[in-house]
Amino acid sequence: MEYRNFHAAFGKGATATAVVHGIDFSIGEREAVALVGESGSGKTVSAQGILRLLSEEVISYPAGEILFEGKNVLAMDKEELRALRGRDAGMIFQEPMTSLNPLHTIEKQLVESLTLRQKAAPLPAARAEARETACSWLERVGIRDPAKRASAYPHELSGGERQRVMIALALINKPKLLIADEPTTALDVTVQDQILTLIQTLRRELGMAVLFISHDLAVVRRVADRVAVMRDGRIVETGTAADIFSRAQDPYTRSLMYFDGEAEPPCSEETETRGNEGMTREVARVAGLTVRFPLKKGILRRTASYINAVDGVDFTVPRGRTLGIVGESGSGKTTLGKALVALEKSRGEIVIEGRNIQGLREAEIRPLRRRMQILFQDPYGSLSPRMTVEHIVGEGLLIHRIGTAPERRERVRAALREVGMGDDRFLDRYPHEFSGGQRQRIGIARALVLEPALLVLDEPTSSLDRAIQFQVVRLLRDLQERRGLSYIFISHDLRVVRRLCHEILIMKAGKIVEAGPTRRVMENPREPYTRELLRAAFAETTTGGVP
Repeated sequence: MEYRNFHAAFGKGATATAVVHGIDFSIGEREAVALVGESGSGKTVSAQGILRLLSEEVISYPAGEILFEGKNVLAMDKEELRALRGRDAGMIFQEPMTSLNPLHTIEKQLVESLTLRQKAAPLPAARAEARETACSWLERVGIRDPAKRASAYPHELSGGERQRVMIALALINKPKLLIADEPTTALDVTVQDQILTLIQTLRRELGMAVLFISHDLAVVRRVADRVAVMRDGRIVETGTAADIFSRAQDPYTRSLMYFDGEAEPPCSEETETRGNEGMTREVARVAGLTVRFPLKKGILRRTASYINAVDGVDFTVPRGRTLGIVGESGSGKTTLGKALVALEKSRGEIVIEGRNIQGLREAEIRPLRRRMQILFQDPYGSLSPRMTVEHIVGEGLLIHRIGTAPERRERVRAALREVGMGDDRFLDRYPHEFSGGQRQRIGIARALVLEPALLVLDEPTSSLDRAIQFQVVRLLRDLQERRGLSYIFISHDLRVVRRLCHEILIMKAGKIVEAGPTRRVMENPREPYTRELLRAAFAETTTGGVP
């Protein structure tokens, strides 16, 4: 597969906005090539051009070619494209929940992928064979009890299971090229490790080529034979993975290495001491916190039993400190964060600034919400698309009846200035007009405008590239130093946790399995589970995944 002077633009004619400007690179048989760069660099648009997934009303290709086995994909008709998609080239998308049909079972979607190209309806025997093939692929990608899980719907699977289903969908027709678009971005480190190992194994077994799109250079180092670096729609450097990581020539490539390395220092003992001077009073204390979810069975959906999503958790958070909560998907991290700010029903003691909020009525809790705010993982999903930035950030002031309209507007401006978005032109814009990093800053401003004492951060950097992660982490540390804020930082990214958190809790199946100062836990873990998480996050891997 080869790109030759490939151009892409949103729109057509004089009003078109060029996004890819004449790129050239190729992927050989059985080769893994990584396309890396920051958000908005043109990676995904270039990859989707291979299958021409975007509507011609949305995107145009003014010049160049994409050659697949000598044929120009950009000149193919609908029948030729249909034959190419799935059979010759398969794609794993970044977010499986939005890529899988929520109304169809996993088995139906896999069988459909197998039988879609048949002009006539498949015979019953062919359908039975397709169902058997679907189950065998679920087993092949590591789905436990595949026959049972095949009848499940996407929402009934975990994030890691959904991503495995996407891999099965992409590979069930044994394509010659696999396009993997950020396939591990939102996964915890152990599931990420499993998915990367799976892709490498299947690549070796099927003898296929891989185009791997990612902003995570640790992942790229592990899977790629060659690397192409994109910036602003252009390829600024290409080379073998070994050369790129050890002898990068372009300044932009070196800057990516800087952000991916240890450029932002971890919370050292000196940082911990400075952050704790005069700030020993606890902001939050949790004792015996338990969150239970009912398991219902039968036609009448009666509660048969309960599952403890959070099971007897205890911790304290001093003023001006950051507590990291780490664990795999399903370990109870997010449920714990929601329970802490009374967004999830729970049992046990939750004390915020000396007051036990457990058992309070909503009318009693509402005034206290000013002092405890939460920042969600997906800034686009948590910001109303119908509200301007001024209304989004100022909504809390209005609800709590703080100040006059001019005073509220000035407080909104001050909060936006504090997070690096002080341009007044931003006030009247909507969330879709901003990048992911800017939207996360808006979310931080919305929380800060109420002057909280405690901020719960639920995976706030998982969907951001390393450079933007670096900026958000530095912003959070600066705000903590200036305001004496306390953070509870929920994340599966141990690199970010090491840079921001003074202490960490390691969670598994709703329980705390290890806790302590970040440096001690990172350098001298006591529990096997902690060691496994650290191994998956920091293990040195061989450049190029398949020998």
